[in-house]
Amino acid sequence: MSRLIIDHVLVLSDNYVWLIHDPRTGATAAVDPAEAEPVRQALVAKGWRLTHILNTHHHYDHTDGNEALKAAFGAKVIGFAGDADRLPGLTDPVREGDGFSFGDVTVNVLEVPGHTRGHIAYWIEGAAALFCGDTLFSLGCGRVLDDSTPEVLWHSLERLRRLPDLTMVYCAHEYTEANGRFALTIEPDNTALLDRMEDVVSLRAGGHPTVPSLLGVEKAANPFLRADLPAIAASLGLKGATPAAVFTEIRARKNAFRG
Repeated sequence: MSRLIIDHVLVLSDNYVWLIHDPRTGATAAVDPAEAEPVRQALVAKGWRLTHILNTHHHYDHTDGNEALKAAFGAKVIGFAGDADRLPGLTDPVREGDGFSFGDVTVNVLEVPGHTRGHIAYWIEGAAALFCGDTLFSLGCGRVLDDSTPEVLWHSLERLRRLPDLTMVYCAHEYTEANGRFALTIEPDNTALLDRMEDVVSLRAGGHPTVPSLLGVEKAANPFLRADLPAIAASLGLKGATPAAVFTEIRARKNAFRG
């Protein structure tokens, strides 16, 4: 297992910029830098030099720091080739199946559209780390935007669900407590969900992040990864419906949720 150091910078109101550092080579990446200055300050404080910027998708709250950080450090900017016109400062376009070296590990590119049509994730098998942007959140998932469909997002989540249970999920927002309140409307008796929410409430009360989370826990507690369970379909009045149809209903209910 790689000895990467992974830390976060909280920016805007609830965005996490993930910093990935390989102490042997000095390689350092910032994932989805929404703002440049807080990231620059964190790097300086740690004595790290930025070598890579990894974008999961084009939204401003994931890319607005690209140009300034690229200018300050000379970092490569990596992102989806199909969104080259929407990713500021892009230097290294990538697609499904591409991989690139980062220190002693290989970073693999997974296309996981649905939140946007050009969304990708970065999977570092050697560190059991998944950087999934807004496709998958702890106890939730992203909205369907950019002319995509719920079915597309469901298939992306199915794909991420196939990764090992011990994968650490580094998503881009602190939404877990609100996501959990909604999840309990879908599975109020799910013991894994109840246990996770107990931890989440405690963490937030202490001012701590709730992510990264363990993918195995997400598989047990996150309703958006569980839309193919007959019991959930039945509870929604959708007995016999396809998993994509059940997922679509869960996503629609979350869109309207105000709890």
